[in-house]
Amino acid sequence: MTAVPDPVLVSLAARLRALAPSCGPVRLVAVDGHAGSGKSTFAGRLAEALGGAPVVHTDDLATHEELFAWSGRFREQVLGPLSRGESARYGVYDWVCGEFTAERELAPAPVVLVEGVGTGRWALRPALACLLWMELAREDSWERGRLRDGPGLSAFWSGWIPAERAHFAADPSRPYADLLVHQGKMGYEVREGPGHTQ
Repeated sequence: MTAVPDPVLVSLAARLRALAPSCGPVRLVAVDGHAGSGKSTFAGRLAEALGGAPVVHTDDLATHEELFAWSGRFREQVLGPLSRGESARYGVYDWVCGEFTAERELAPAPVVLVEGVGTGRWALRPALACLLWMELAREDSWERGRLRDGPGLSAFWSGWIPAERAHFAADPSRPYADLLVHQGKMGYEVREGPGHTQ
């Protein structure tokens, strides 16, 4: 049985397709929010509504030593090629081995999603067509994330939480969000964000 498309996501996909390109021929759309807020799941569903739009996960670009210091890699490996209408190739970090062990290719599709904590940072905003923020309080997000990851990653979370606090204190994303995404029991709701200008 085929799942019925979420009308909210269908509408949002049409809205994103109608935006002007922001990075060469690409409409680059960021999905930001606290860790555990549902960014990856939402981005995957939105990508489906967009007909299979590619998704860049910043977990592939970050490392244990550089949880948030991946802007340079993103600009060089992703933004640069896409802005020229070329396919991007970026390294994929293996969180078990602790090194970049693979490479992923990314074609300059009409809409490309980039999801992860801090994707709405100032260094990326000029290249974004739209910034979406998952509207879930950080404590609730972190609790969901801990439950998802289990006790084996408790040490990681002990280091992550202060790092995320510091990042958003210095470089907040939500004030610049074009749209706020609320996840309810019956699906998603999208509202205008504080950074909406149209």
